[in-house]
Amino acid sequence: MDVVSFFIYSFVSIFVIVSPIGVVVTFISLTSSMTQEEKNSIATRATLLACTICIFFAVTGHSILNVFGISVDSLRVAGGILLFKVAFDMLLSKVSGESVTEEEIHESLSRDDVWIFPIALPLMTGPATITTVVVLSGTSPLISYKLVVLLAFLLTFGICFVTLYYSRRLYKLIGYTGAHVITRLLGLFLAALAVDFVTHGVWNIYSNLAGIT
Repeated sequence: MDVVSFFIYSFVSIFVIVSPIGVVVTFISLTSSMTQEEKNSIATRATLLACTICIFFAVTGHSILNVFGISVDSLRVAGGILLFKVAFDMLLSKVSGESVTEEEIHESLSRDDVWIFPIALPLMTGPATITTVVVLSGTSPLISYKLVVLLAFLLTFGICFVTLYYSRRLYKLIGYTGAHVITRLLGLFLAALAVDFVTHGVWNIYSNLAGIT
């Protein structure tokens, strides 16, 4: 896969998993009683923290896997299964239990650090997002491909920041029904991505084992 194709693949993968429209729905419910300035501050800090988390795992993820003796392909298979669970919840237009539960969202209404939990972590950078970043970063040893992954999630979070910044206008434009339709469509793409992760991971593991024997 050439660099341009890999960038498109990485961007679509991360964008679908982060699902900015899905984040907007929860973001609005958590910031409904805040002023515009407070809401914008929450959006800014949450996006910066999410980017920092992704950069950390993009840089150190492969080393962490080596410490525990886990291959990228094993993580790809496990991540694919996790992504399929998230995709199934998105197809049902539910808040995924992989990221945050309805009870946790309700409890967060009385907290001052909602930009950390649950917005930045785990809504924007949940286990599925982190797994995808690590897998994509470990796909090729070439620095150009790693920079492509970095660009892909920076672009994704840039879009996410814009959607959060203009969340109330966006929600008025697309409405409740539109948001759920978009979430379901993204869930379908995410399910396909999950299958791709699993099949590639299983094939690579099989190929490595066959090469050893």
